Amino acid sequence: MIDAALFARIRRLFFAEHWKVGTIATELGVHHETVERAVEVDRFVRTQRQFRPSLLDAYKPFIGEVLDQHPKLRATRIFEMVRTRGYVGGYKPVRLYVRSVRPTARAEAFLKLATLPGEQAQVDWGHFGKIQVGAATRSLSCFVLVLSWSRAMFARFTLDQTLETFLRGHALAFEALGGVPRRILYDNLKSVVVERVGEHIRFHPQILECAGHYHFAPVPCAPYRGNEKGKVERAIQYLRHGFFAARRFGSVDDLNRQLAEWIERIAHARPVPGDPGRRPVGDALVEERGRLLPLPASRFECDHVRPVASGKQPYVRFDRNDYSIPHDRIRQSLTLVASETEVRVTDGVTVLAHHARSYDAGVVVEDSTHLEKLTAAKRRALELRRRDRLRGACPSAAAFLDALAQRGEPIGTHAAQLARLLDDHGAAAVDAALAETLERGAVSAASVAHVLDQRARARKTAPPIPVVLPDDPRVRNLRVTPHALTDYDALSKETDDDEPSAA
Repeated sequence: MIDAALFARIRRLFFAEHWKVGTIATELGVHHETVERAVEVDRFVRTQRQFRPSLLDAYKPFIGEVLDQHPKLRATRIFEMVRTRGYVGGYKPVRLYVRSVRPTARAEAFLKLATLPGEQAQVDWGHFGKIQVGAATRSLSCFVLVLSWSRAMFARFTLDQTLETFLRGHALAFEALGGVPRRILYDNLKSVVVERVGEHIRFHPQILECAGHYHFAPVPCAPYRGNEKGKVERAIQYLRHGFFAARRFGSVDDLNRQLAEWIERIAHARPVPGDPGRRPVGDALVEERGRLLPLPASRFECDHVRPVASGKQPYVRFDRNDYSIPHDRIRQSLTLVASETEVRVTDGVTVLAHHARSYDAGVVVEDSTHLEKLTAAKRRALELRRRDRLRGACPSAAAFLDALAQRGEPIGTHAAQLARLLDDHGAAAVDAALAETLERGAVSAASVAHVLDQRARARKTAPPIPVVLPDDPRVRNLRVTPHALTDYDALSKETDDDEPSAA
């Protein structure tokens, strides 16, 4: 509404001064519709309005059908749909028309849902941000199950939302609450619902196995009906603000320990919502346990099972980390079984490897026995290669090794020493020393080394400098192929030639 003075001024400018509606609106700072109402512009408009045809007219029935089936579909998507059907116009007419014909959302009233003791529970995930585990950044989630009648809850923080963790949460919740509800209500999680077309639902096979083991019925909510599981939604918010906010913890295990204590001491001590007698949740849970289904004799198997195979190295990868296996099982099809705390590798019958599970990233988890056996196998193979090398390089080596065997000497130790002498002195010198020690009857690597040292002293040759290696067998047993150093000698000679001679 505008006051009488402004109303009179608008009419004077329009009828006496013959200003246009837009000019008056700009001059007076009012909306053009305000000016039109003041001057009764409808009297000057033709009674039969002329409409120009639009490129969108042929597609309006199609748009109406689409909005009837999908009321919330965005105008951008509808624009793409009509373009593929031949529409050549712009996006703005589509947006304006969709806005004018889109069905408006109606306010919906909800019934207050009441359940019987032991009849229903509600399950959902809560998201609690990220935490750092070593070099890995993990998502912190919380599995929450709430009994609808007593409002007793079970909650457990996890570092993933895998199907195995989801099923494990059910098993632990049933054990903690003392029984199984007859129905469990879910959101349309991929862990529960694989496919849904209207009322036709295809459940995940493993959730059906779990339901068959514990004898409960899985019930997904209707699409876009999160209110149907409002009890677990409110429980997650209660956890978020009543427990997790400003909470300090050293690990997920520590956090779960604090959570279990908080549920017992605080959450189950609060009154049951809506109960006139303000009965504590813990007392209501004691009463509801008598109506829950009994637990089966064994827990449902919730471990993660998958086939694995290693490459050249004796390790299999799981969840961004490497776990050792016996070296004689590389490149074989094996089975990895991972629980919340451990990782096992089997061949279907025998457990080949057993490790504590790591939630870090890029970690190599090793069993010392695997490394020891691999080192022993490598050492045995290395000894055989050393003997073959000695026999190939030195004609006297075969007789020398036979003499060592007849005397009961450790051939591997002597072969290792002879291989080093071969690297330091060359095949010809070592073969001559082997022949001399055989002739003397002093058959040992130390005798060969003594002969080589005497001959080097006679030639006034500098003794070789031994290479000192660390105690780690992975370094000491590493084999490096030697390369010729003639190129470096040539560089050294060029440097000496370039130096100016002393005057």
